[in-house]
Order: sequence, then structure tokens, then C-alpha cells
Amino acid sequence: MQTVKLGKTGLTVTKPAFGALPIQRRDKDEAVRILRRAYEGGIRYFDTANAYTDSEEKLGLALADVRKDVVISTKSQGRDYDTVAKHIQLSLERLKTDYIDLFQFHLAGKWDDIDNGAYEAARDAKVKGYVRHIGVTCHSIRFAEEAVASGRFETLQYPYSYLSSPEETALVRSCLDAGMGFIAMKALAGGLLANARAVHAFMREQDGVVPIYGVQTRSELEQWLALAREDPAMTPELQAVIDKDRSELGGQFCRSCGYCMPCPQGIEIRNCARMDMLIRRSPWRPYFTPEWQAKMNKIKDCVECGRCKSKCPYHLDTPNVLKYMLKDYWEFYEEHKAEL
Repeated sequence: MQTVKLGKTGLTVTKPAFGALPIQRRDKDEAVRILRRAYEGGIRYFDTANAYTDSEEKLGLALADVRKDVVISTKSQGRDYDTVAKHIQLSLERLKTDYIDLFQFHLAGKWDDIDNGAYEAARDAKVKGYVRHIGVTCHSIRFAEEAVASGRFETLQYPYSYLSSPEETALVRSCLDAGMGFIAMKALAGGLLANARAVHAFMREQDGVVPIYGVQTRSELEQWLALAREDPAMTPELQAVIDKDRSELGGQFCRSCGYCMPCPQGIEIRNCARMDMLIRRSPWRPYFTPEWQAKMNKIKDCVECGRCKSKCPYHLDTPNVLKYMLKDYWEFYEEHKAEL
């Protein structure tokens, strides 16, 4: 299995990494079996977050006895000293470990998310040995660029796939040039990309980039392990798949950066425009409460004023993306309503 050095951290991680968000949807026994199989198959990097319900706990159950052999990163959406400090302690307990290899500020979008004591909490935890390295995750390319330039972080986790824009490709290069590790979240573009072989071949060519694939079933895991063993290179046929996907799907992948907000009609665009991913990769029931149903139905109030579309740095046709998400949301509901 390929390995990558995460910038100047000194951490060597496997390529690919295991994204532990989806295992929230598996019961503990099955989640532990999947995680253990990932380890046995050669994966040595596991990424989770404090906000992923019981994901950290499942990682602790599966990997505590091989802790020194793996790299674990987790995250906190805390925006002040006390919350971040509390989350770090909670993560240590859940993961059954006395240190976190990489602590990341989760979904940061502005400096206020970090500079109200949150950064100091992570820095103090690093001094105490609870945290070994500090990184940041975000969906906003503008903030990502500022984070790289600031020199305050050792890694950046950002959406990156073969649907990414030239601007995002330039972000990857500037990150690596700055000595920061680059971790590619949403390497399948939130589930839009269906050809895992093409995804692997593309990522194989991205030197210094570590893709995280969210895994929720044994079959998904075995697919990535098989590709890691075979390590297929790019071919004209796979490039044709990529070119076709770029042509057909490039305008549908919402990164949840929030530049389109606020909507004059009150639509929560940054989450509604990626609802298909949320209900398929995370526990789905919380997204079918009356509150969330009302939020999705607000899409019907769209007057296609074009403000969101004009402000999207990724040039998405946001009104049409929202219409698709609303249709898909209620189709999913009809298929699963008996389980509510």
C-alpha cells in the first residue's frame, strides 16, 4: 500500500485513509469488524471527529491494542477554549488512547472560529502531549488559502476529487509547497463519482495527497483494499470516464462553503444543496424531522433570482441543484418512511 508523508508533521500515513464518518450507521460489532479488517488489510490512517456520534468509540474498541501502529486524526467544532479542551479529553477517552496524532479544527470558515481561545486550547494540549499535530478542515477555498498562508497549521483537509476546479488544484500545490500535509476529503465528490477505479487512478497521480474514503460496508472496504493492492495506473479508458464525469457532474457538487448565503427566501442552501450526501453517508433519521422537512420544502420558495448562482465560487447552477435535492429527498423518504 502506498504511503505519504503528511507535510512536516513527520507522520507517514497510508494512501488511502479510512474515513470513519459512515460507520456511525453500523452497529458496534459490525463497525469493529470493518475497522479491524481495514487494519488487517494494510490501512494505517483513520480519520474521525468528535461530532460523529459514536465513531470515535468504535475506533477505540477496534484499534486500542494496535494503537502504536496507526495514525488517528479527529476534529472539534468547538469555537472557544473550554469546548475544544473538553472535546480533546472526550476524544482521548473514546479512542482509548493518551494522545491524538492529528487534531483538526472542524469546518472552520473564518478566523473567529479559531481565535476565541480555540487555537490556544489545541496548542496547550499539544504542550501537554495530548495532541501531537494541529490541522484544520474547511469547505471555503478563501479561508483555506488564508489558513495555508498563515503558517499556523500543519495539515489542511479540504474537498478534492477529479471534479475539483483549477483553483482548488492550485490550493493543493500551495499547501504542499508550504510544507503542509494535504488530506482530500470527499474524494468521491460526496458520492457523485461511481467509478472507484478511475478515482484511484486519479489519486495515484496526486503526489503528497492523502484521499479519505468514507466506508460504511465491508464490500466498500474490500473494493478499496483490492484497488490498493492492484494499484491501477491511469489509462485512456479511465481518463475518458473522468472527462465524461467532469462534463456531466462538475456543476452539481456543493462543497458547503456558504458563499451563497444568506438566501433572500430563507433557504439553507449550504446544507440543502448537499442533502443527498448527508442522508446517505451519515445517520439519516435526524434529517427527516419536521424541522428538516420544513427546511427542505423551503426550496419550493426559490424564485431563481440568481444571487446564489452568481456568488458560487464553483460556478454551480445552484437553483437546479436545489430542485434535484428536494426531489431526491422525498424519494428517499418514500423508500425509508417505514423505518422512521
